[in-house]
Amino acid sequence: MTQLALIIDLNVCVGCSACVTSCKEWNTSGSAGPMTDFNAYGHDPTGTFFNRVQSFEIGEYPHTEMVHFPKSCLHCEEPPCVPVCPTGASYKREEDGIVLVDYDKCVGCKYCSWACPYGAREIDESQKVMKKCTLCVDRIYDTSLPEDRRQPACVLACPTSARIFGDVHDEYSEVSRLIREEGGYQLMPEWGTNPANHYLPRRKAKIKIQREDLERVENPLKDENFTKPSDDDLTLEDSSWI
Repeated sequence: MTQLALIIDLNVCVGCSACVTSCKEWNTSGSAGPMTDFNAYGHDPTGTFFNRVQSFEIGEYPHTEMVHFPKSCLHCEEPPCVPVCPTGASYKREEDGIVLVDYDKCVGCKYCSWACPYGAREIDESQKVMKKCTLCVDRIYDTSLPEDRRQPACVLACPTSARIFGDVHDEYSEVSRLIREEGGYQLMPEWGTNPANHYLPRRKAKIKIQREDLERVENPLKDENFTKPSDDDLTLEDSSWI
């Protein structure tokens, strides 16, 4: 059986949140939307997101570093959110393994969010229904799009190619190869949900940088013959570095 999923490479994720904004933009205007926000720029904002990036500082000063951890619905092969749904609104598709929510059946009871150990379900306060990542199901099967564009919005938006989409049950697919060769792992496998999404681990690369490597080779401000132009003579090029 086909099982579509995302592989997220933590080694190259820079926490830019391009995946978050592209997901919000595509889905809120598509078949999964709207994704409602209330008081978005206030002191107590609420909003619905299918994808979030959690950033953590690890280590002890001065040896600290940031870890960026994107997280969305993992499209589990044994999704605990499905059997607890009293109306059958949560379901897993047989043809591709994607877990979806039928808004027409959802009553907003939040049972699925309580059952999900990953916190992937969010209630839309406007529609009072539970929402989650759909793997952009309305996009990946859209034959009007070029084949290379039939991918989740977050995958297309990632500037470092930290997100890869494919069939994890196909041993010849790129995602399966990455899991095998790069040590891909599931999030909290002890829950027995068998998440389809996998993460590629971070690998530390030590780089020794000398102080002179941080200095500009040709710094005009350190030139003995440099004379700062008057304000009247400044051009846009001058003002960009002065």
